Amino acid sequence: MTINYSKFRSGRFVLLTALISLFINSNAQNTIDSKFGKGLNVIAKDSSFTMKFSTRIQNRFDGTVLMSERKNDYSDKFYLRRARLKFDGWAHSPAVKYKMEFDVISGQVLDAVVMWNFAGNFDLWVGQTKLPGNRERVISSQKLQFVDRSQLNSKFNIDRDKGIQLRHHMTAGNVVIREMASVSIGEGRNFTGSSEGHDYTGRIEILPFGEFAGKGDYFSSDLKRENSPKLALGVTYDYNDQAVKSGGQLGSNMGESRDLSTVFADLMFKYRGLSIMGEYADKQSDITPVLTDTSGNFNSAFYTGTSINAQMGYLFKNNWEVAARYTQVTPEEVTRNNNITEYTFGVSKYIVGHSLKVQSDVSLHQEATKDDKVIVRMQLELSF
Repeated sequence: MTINYSKFRSGRFVLLTALISLFINSNAQNTIDSKFGKGLNVIAKDSSFTMKFSTRIQNRFDGTVLMSERKNDYSDKFYLRRARLKFDGWAHSPAVKYKMEFDVISGQVLDAVVMWNFAGNFDLWVGQTKLPGNRERVISSQKLQFVDRSQLNSKFNIDRDKGIQLRHHMTAGNVVIREMASVSIGEGRNFTGSSEGHDYTGRIEILPFGEFAGKGDYFSSDLKRENSPKLALGVTYDYNDQAVKSGGQLGSNMGESRDLSTVFADLMFKYRGLSIMGEYADKQSDITPVLTDTSGNFNSAFYTGTSINAQMGYLFKNNWEVAARYTQVTPEEVTRNNNITEYTFGVSKYIVGHSLKVQSDVSLHQEATKDDKVIVRMQLELSF
């Protein structure tokens, strides 16, 4: 990963200056409320806006053993996986909310979005933020059940983009239904050029047994210990018109465009400490790559194929959790990418929910034509 240090320094200066100004003004004019894990909450003296500031860090260790027939090669690294600054609240009216998230490591803005509840159960989002894609991607990296997301998400997620989203929810008895639609540029976050096409995303979610406690369908592990079974079902369709990156919003620039269509289906189930999540992904291109020379090379192949991910965990009353995950990635043959199978077992200790926790996992990573790998990871998450 290449870091744009000039952008990093200028972005850090702006944010730190804004933060210092915020605290100075808060002490003189505003009211500050705080609680560990809930950030610093500022309310303007005239009640014209609110702002919550929070930050989080993930320090991580990875150790990898390559199971070669010749010898077992070992390598490891200790590094800062994530460091984020986050601002959110409302402005002018509680109906107008905003969110901004800044990645200190890369010096990039991740989220910069305004969310307007303009009528009843309808919300309009404008700006850069996560698209309504697969559940595992929309769940914050702070609130995962394992040290990091699965290979399904790594290969096929549609990530963040800039545009507009229309969201609606309704209830029918105990059943909750949510609908989401978005139109975005299709080139991913912080893209400043002209887009050849656009990206269109639609998602529907059904919660047949009602709402999860504390929005638990969008954080991993049953930290709320649901006292009745709760289930969330979701389906997403995404169409990226004339995508130029290998994964749509993510990946390398391919030098030409393709239309990519992606289907996600997912579920989340929780009950008395038990949590289950499953996902399916299918990404296809409008053009099938063809041979361009006698050596067997194809023209540009975007990363397409299918994947499944299934995981289950149980949270004990002492807030220790054990979890297991199975992931299978099957790229289309013409992409010349390898099939991947990964088995993961994790152990976590939640000290203050997802705000202060220690997580560890061990994975067996199997990839066609390559030696198997055993990967051991440990991570400390701190967020206030």
